[in-house]
Amino acid sequence: MFLHSHPFEPFLFEDATKLIVGTLPPPRFTMGDLKEGDVNFCYGSRDGQLWPILDRIFGLNLDFETTEQAIQQRMDFLKERKIGICDIVQSAERSKIDASDLGMENIVLRDMFGYLKAYSKVDTLLFTGGNSKNGPEYFFRKYLKEHGAALELVSNEVPRVHQFELQSSEKEHKLFSNELPLPGNRRFIKTVSLTAPSGAANRAVGSLEAYKNMKRKNPEINTIDFRVMQYKEFF
Repeated sequence: MFLHSHPFEPFLFEDATKLIVGTLPPPRFTMGDLKEGDVNFCYGSRDGQLWPILDRIFGLNLDFETTEQAIQQRMDFLKERKIGICDIVQSAERSKIDASDLGMENIVLRDMFGYLKAYSKVDTLLFTGGNSKNGPEYFFRKYLKEHGAALELVSNEVPRVHQFELQSSEKEHKLFSNELPLPGNRRFIKTVSLTAPSGAANRAVGSLEAYKNMKRKNPEINTIDFRVMQYKEFF
């Protein structure tokens, strides 16, 4: 069995208001065997679509190469937009070395509540995938259930939007704040289940009624265009 551990620590900072939440990058990032065009940073696979999508939305003119400059470009953008990254999976075992979410076994999740309590300005989680098995929303639901919480539906339109209340005891609150919580001072965090930014999700995109409607109006539109329009609203 191959131990697929996450090669990157969460990218978090005090002013972050949104967190991108996925699972694990391809195993080659853990093994240090990158391909030409990979960026050694979160979502840096040359086959992934997150950074090309954001590049188009914001006109970033990013480098797509294995350089420190390419990494710095992405870090600068995230800090400017107050977006952090905290994938939910810390490690998993694989009998086959590939990037399939379904191939993960004996999964260890990160302490998401610990991060959210430490970074109190975060109000939105952007899942890079929905509730299909071993996707980020799937794991987050499992994590919430283990902690006695659950997602509440806000919008059933794709991408689906939920929320949950982040509760903390008085003891926990003291660890992360100089003040005690005021009565009625409740913290709700929104979650958005974006269409996965991967080639494997293209078939799912093609089956969406929203995509079909767009395609009928403009046959030139493709699955990347659909994601650009979807992501733009939430980033």
